[in-house]
Amino acid sequence: MSEPLTDSSFFGHPRGLATLFFTEMWERFSYYGMRALLILFMTASLERGGLGFDVATAGAVYGLYTAMAYLAALPGGWISDRILGPRRSVLIGGIFIASGNFVLCLPALPAFYSGLALVVIGTGLLKPNVSGIVGQLYAKGDLRRDSGFSIFYMGINLGAFIAPLVCGWAAQVYGWRIGFLFAAVCMSLGVVQFLMGTRHLGEAGKAAATPHDPTAKRQFLISALSLLAILVATALAANAGIVSARAIANASGAVLIAVVAGFFTWLLFVAQWTPEERKRLVVVFFLFLSACVFWSVFEQAGSSLNLFAERNTNNMVAGFDVPAPWYQSVQPMFIIMLAPVFAALWLTLGQRDPSSPAKFSWALILVGAGFLLLGFGATFATNGGRVSPLWLVATYFLHTCGELCLSPVGLSAMTKLAPARVGGLMMGVYFLSISIGNYMGGQLSTLYESLPLSTLFGAVGMVAVIAGIILAIFVKPMVRLMGGVR
Repeated sequence: MSEPLTDSSFFGHPRGLATLFFTEMWERFSYYGMRALLILFMTASLERGGLGFDVATAGAVYGLYTAMAYLAALPGGWISDRILGPRRSVLIGGIFIASGNFVLCLPALPAFYSGLALVVIGTGLLKPNVSGIVGQLYAKGDLRRDSGFSIFYMGINLGAFIAPLVCGWAAQVYGWRIGFLFAAVCMSLGVVQFLMGTRHLGEAGKAAATPHDPTAKRQFLISALSLLAILVATALAANAGIVSARAIANASGAVLIAVVAGFFTWLLFVAQWTPEERKRLVVVFFLFLSACVFWSVFEQAGSSLNLFAERNTNNMVAGFDVPAPWYQSVQPMFIIMLAPVFAALWLTLGQRDPSSPAKFSWALILVGAGFLLLGFGATFATNGGRVSPLWLVATYFLHTCGELCLSPVGLSAMTKLAPARVGGLMMGVYFLSISIGNYMGGQLSTLYESLPLSTLFGAVGMVAVIAGIILAIFVKPMVRLMGGVR
């Protein structure tokens, strides 16, 4: 047994947890700091240092970028398992992310797309593997494991909370590219501290799960070169004006949806399962669809709601002009405050604890209610009017309550419902729902200027609420299909 498995020097946990805590904190700082600026930067005029995109184009690019950042976790995990190992994947991923943010500081438009691509690649390598190393710090049956992941999760939200405040302030005072520079520097700090702290990780994450596999390496090389050729050809076509950024985003979204449809067709109708496994996979499918709807609404925090904060919210508070990206810190702040409350609530309910489908239905209703509330508030923001920031804060509060009913519950449900032989794959499917949701949310944000905000927000909220009610109606049949799993 390696030292980190018995070490308890970090609040009763292995010292290596501190290394991973700060690595993930800085990675999330980089991601959420850049995300808080992204759509505002794209839609800002050239005179203000932005790209001058219309909202329809910016929303499409934003949705594609955030979708790909989560989708990249699937090949990132495969590369780690068969080629690099988790530890090297995290290191290389961090370098890619930092490099991407540095490239975003350059003024040329090709640098903007190149920077986004580098961040996507880096996120795919780092995010799934840093979590995997956390699990390897503990011996099988170690009761500290769940608590360790809770501490690690706080690092995620701490980075997400601080990043919009710092990067948003830097962008408002010194310009957009300085905001990206802060994200780049902080990710670089994360890489440095990871290198310095690897000695505390012991053997965790050191080796690939299936090392010395020449076939896998050859397949990886062919796939990587093919993907690189596609990316180069796409970039050249975009720079030559042959295709637009929005067309690329729309085409990529169609491919993404086709992949999902093909995967679930194989999963439900082709692959061989026991009758009990097949019933549970049907539940997984409907939870997946519900999660896609939820994330398509929730993840508009960085797009539609970010635009609302900049264009339709009165940001003068006690004589201080609040930067629009600062509102992106409200959700992680509520997460930090409310996560212990919800965890205690589920424990207190005991045997009365609602099933996973019931919690998903509540999540959809809450996230929809947030948009319905903001849709009502938007009626006071017509003809250039601005409304109180409390409308946004209240919306984010409802959205956070919904997230706490779905996000940790969804992860737990996948581990309980998935057949043991495809457990890792089904966790990837959960992240795939976030990818689809981000893409859909980006597409919805393209309507920001073409529909009255009260109509757009009201329609989005109503769809989520109706989906939640429909799911609630089928909770009992789904629980029966789950075969005793809650």
